[in-house]
Amino acid sequence: MNNRLNIAKTYKLYIDGKFVRSESGRFEALQINEDSVVVNICRASRKDFRNAVSSSRKAVDGWWARTAYNRSQILYRIAETMDGRKEQFLEELQCCGMKTKAAEKEFETAVDRFVYYAGWADKFQQLFSTVNPVSSSHFNFSLPENQGVIAIMAPISSPLTGLVSLIAPAICAGNTVVCLTSGNASLAGITLAEALHASDVPAGVVNLLTGIESELAPHFASHLDVNGIVYGGSDSHISKQIEVDAAENLKRVKIFLNGDWSDEAIHSPYDILQHCEIKTTWHPIGT
Repeated sequence: MNNRLNIAKTYKLYIDGKFVRSESGRFEALQINEDSVVVNICRASRKDFRNAVSSSRKAVDGWWARTAYNRSQILYRIAETMDGRKEQFLEELQCCGMKTKAAEKEFETAVDRFVYYAGWADKFQQLFSTVNPVSSSHFNFSLPENQGVIAIMAPISSPLTGLVSLIAPAICAGNTVVCLTSGNASLAGITLAEALHASDVPAGVVNLLTGIESELAPHFASHLDVNGIVYGGSDSHISKQIEVDAAENLKRVKIFLNGDWSDEAIHSPYDILQHCEIKTTWHPIGT
């Protein structure tokens, strides 16, 4: 008879390429199945969020300075690393309450999303750039550039595919992200952080927090060093408050309420464009 004590895993925050405990020291014990298996998840604080934003801001210039082809390679490498951890992802998705077939579909769709955006990383600029007609002796060009730091609140209903569907287009566009996963969805989210850590993603490009959505949403929306915010949850009250708070500091806001994250139509190159600024350049003819 095996009388060994079950070793409960502690899921830490992922900030600046490191797995760290919450600055507040707060943890939540989650029972993840009927056998009373319990895991410990950090409950991120406002200070943790500020640390993550600071890490993201430092990483923006280096990530954008990489060639689009290199970002494409790194996104593909994330998909490779995830695929090598398939059993771990499936186990944790089933811990979230998914049936075996649903967990397999969730995992495979998430991996395919990274492959999809890896293919677009070195092509979207050509697609969305333009040469503009002007009535003067100039060339006039418009092209997409990154926004900067994007704050993301991931859906609980789709713990892996929904998370990836929001992160991938943002980093594909050359941005860095701070993402919040909530509830049992946090298990797959932090396992994704482990895959990112084992890939070639530079520190600070993706920061993953676990915590309470209603507690952190106001900070996500009001932080002055965040350039855009994406809400993928299901609480219409929180989404409305995010729009109000973000308007005070001119953040770009994208809301996905109760989206079907497995739908192929939910991802497109226009999801990359929503995380871009359009830069227009004038150049004299003949100079």
